[in-house]
Amino acid sequence: MGTFIQLVIDGLSTGSIYAALALAIVLVNQATGLINFAQGGMAVLSAYIAWVLNGFGIPLLLAILAAVVISFFLGAVIERFLIRRFEGGDPDTAVVATIGLLTLITGLCAWIWTYNNRLFPSLFPLETVQIAGAVISVRSLGTIVVIVAIMLLLQALFLGTKLGLALRAVAINPASAAFSGVNVGRNLMVGWGLAAVLGAVAGVLVAPQLTLTPGMMDSALVYALAACILGGLSSPIGVVVAAWLIGVLENLAAVYVPFIGHDLKIAVPFILIFVVLIVRPQGLFGRKAVVRV
Repeated sequence: MGTFIQLVIDGLSTGSIYAALALAIVLVNQATGLINFAQGGMAVLSAYIAWVLNGFGIPLLLAILAAVVISFFLGAVIERFLIRRFEGGDPDTAVVATIGLLTLITGLCAWIWTYNNRLFPSLFPLETVQIAGAVISVRSLGTIVVIVAIMLLLQALFLGTKLGLALRAVAINPASAAFSGVNVGRNLMVGWGLAAVLGAVAGVLVAPQLTLTPGMMDSALVYALAACILGGLSSPIGVVVAAWLIGVLENLAAVYVPFIGHDLKIAVPFILIFVVLIVRPQGLFGRKAVVRV
């Protein structure tokens, strides 16, 4: 029983990191209608900024908050001066632009800081607690709490604020939103800025566990995209639940299903994707698109 609880908690912690990145992807999608493949690279850059500031003697929490603020403006600038040139055009072109941006940011990080692994201090204590015979790290519990808080804030933003309504209106129909008095350009910048903030949170959560490298978020980005497909791009709660599901099922399958083991556990989320896309194409919590004719 202790092993099972240990695997579930560890899976929830790992899934929370996927969820942070997935929430950023959902935010950009809800604000612009795009899938931002550069989100992982932006998260890594934010983590490096926090690491550099902390290296100058700034306390870790203040360094992370400063990195979050810088990331917001960086995301807004990227939208204003790069992505906006592709918005409103062929969606495939915009997606390719985000992939190019991911490659550019990863290359810049490698050029400045090299591919050497950097130790990133943890925001949470490295102590452990015992729950029903399982040894659980405080860092895992802290990561889960942070993601739950972000999920609730994001859900409240989209459903209970004028900003969230404006972001959704801009994503669905920018022309109609502008005709209704919504400042489309400003909302697009805010959407990308907020997504960069979520990416920064994901970066500083994952860096202490994996060590800081330019390619740190590559595999997490794949899992985050899988969570977006499973949970539905229109549902912040859905992608968090899907990310947790992926993290937990991966751990359980690796230990309790002999022919999968640790080598094949990466296939688990993609098997789930195939099943969900066949049964429910809009995702477990997504809304089915309705087109009026």
